[in-house]
Amino acid sequence: MEFLSDMWQFLSERKKYWLAPIIIFLVILSILFLIGSSSAVSSLIYTLF
Repeated sequence: MEFLSDMWQFLSERKKYWLAPIIIFLVILSILFLIGSSSAVSSLIYTLF
């Protein structure tokens, strides 16, 4: 959680709000990869793509 607060401080101090959607997309994509590679939900995720 400290990483997320540091990232938010960086974005707000340097006015780099355009990076927020990219970071959110990468986090969601990495969560999908983790779930898809290690559980029974993988068949559901594979049908999405």
